[in-house]
Amino acid sequence: MNLLILFLAAAAFTYKWIYRHFEARYRFWRQHNVPHLTPRFPVGNAGDTLKSTIHFSHIMENLYREMKHFGDYGGIYFFRDPVLVVLSPEFAKTVLVKDFNYFLDRGVYSNEKDDPLSANLFFMEGHRWRKLRAKLTPTFTTGKLKAMFHTILAVGEQFDRFLDDYTKQKDVVEVKDLLGRFTTDIIGSCAFGIDCNSLENPRSKFREMGKRMINFPKRKALKIFFAMMFRKQARWLGIRFNDEDISEFFFGVVRDTIRYREENNIERKDFMQLLIELKNKGYMEGDTEDAEELQNNRLEKITFEEIAAQAFVFFFAGFETSATTMTFALHLLAMNQEVQDKGRKCVHEALDKHGGKLTYDSLMEMTYIDCIIQETLRIYPPVATIHRVTTKPYKLPNGSVLPEGIGVVIPNLAFQHDPDFFPEPMLFRPERFFEDEKEKRHNFSHLPFGEGPRICIGMRFGLLQTRMGLAMLLKNYRFRICSQSVVPLKTDPVNLIYGPAGDVWLGIEKIQ
Repeated sequence: MNLLILFLAAAAFTYKWIYRHFEARYRFWRQHNVPHLTPRFPVGNAGDTLKSTIHFSHIMENLYREMKHFGDYGGIYFFRDPVLVVLSPEFAKTVLVKDFNYFLDRGVYSNEKDDPLSANLFFMEGHRWRKLRAKLTPTFTTGKLKAMFHTILAVGEQFDRFLDDYTKQKDVVEVKDLLGRFTTDIIGSCAFGIDCNSLENPRSKFREMGKRMINFPKRKALKIFFAMMFRKQARWLGIRFNDEDISEFFFGVVRDTIRYREENNIERKDFMQLLIELKNKGYMEGDTEDAEELQNNRLEKITFEEIAAQAFVFFFAGFETSATTMTFALHLLAMNQEVQDKGRKCVHEALDKHGGKLTYDSLMEMTYIDCIIQETLRIYPPVATIHRVTTKPYKLPNGSVLPEGIGVVIPNLAFQHDPDFFPEPMLFRPERFFEDEKEKRHNFSHLPFGEGPRICIGMRFGLLQTRMGLAMLLKNYRFRICSQSVVPLKTDPVNLIYGPAGDVWLGIEKIQ
């Protein structure tokens, strides 16, 4: 009995101590004269994050609607931590561009010691990020993309042959997995020079690894959420973003690819070749002719581990985001046959100007296809919230100074669903992205790739493969809603990417 009383007293003391600690922390926004929502112990304003039925971006969208009247920004608490929420496109521009040097890092969890693949451009911070970003930026110039285009097109033609055979037997298709296999084959070819053959073999190793990288079991999702909230403690505990067998697979693939190419003097027009040049020379061929700059670059060669980490994030980010965008686009087009016909007409008109051939230049002329993609990204952005952290003390417009280490969230999905920026926001209308309509709204109200110096480095590659995929599909096939289709589509609340939950079935017919 005495032991029970002692235990209860200790528990009460601990609770009271934690409560006082949180209570002191919950004065932060009031002390900084920032309008804020009232927190609730112990979850702050983040109670819904403990639910497995709502995606984080929708939690932020709900908070945005509640706080929008505050002005440019407002404060919330993730459990005990104060977080600044950006509430206007103009202040988003300030954070992402004008005052970028104060918001250099994403503040996402990484653990390079236990998980070397996390030392990639997406997770990397500070000076190391700046140096690596500068080295990798030339990877996605127009010249480099044109050089890779034939590799992408070869996979596209294989995809078309696969669908031609498929539609002779079936008139419905599960597009989510199919498009995931298609983009896995593109990224595998462009990033590693490997024929993954996921279209013919849905259980290929690359495809299996890709699905595991995106679809976390709930237990792992909770671990990552804990790591994001308590980064120092998580590193001490050795929590990894990637499972060990995934790391071993990618390190093995990169090691074997580099060894084979160097031993056999093989060069390909792909991402891996550009990384090998950075490893061996410190620069990419054709990037600069300045002798002094070349010499400085040679002193800054990248390591094998850095190659593996960049190839990993290129694969991780490249296959799923484009596949998800195409999946949502086809579902929207199936529900809007008039828009689908306009897209098909755009494809044929561009091809007619180029002798019927699908080329880099003919793709770039398919402006309505680009409008379809941008409108899809507006409704369903794969990355639906943008995260930053103050990297040095920052003076707010109200005169208060935020200390280093304060999290910042830009709820871009909330902007893109706001009727003040996009009237009838859930209506699929690609014409919103005609130039005359774009000029009427703030250009930071649509942020599917972020903006500023830390904008997605692979944006142009992602748009290229997405545009090619949709062009080939609309040219030869018609999609429609079928009895197995889910309308409206539901989004997966646990997935890191803002993507559809479950299978996405559509009717498909070959256009004769």
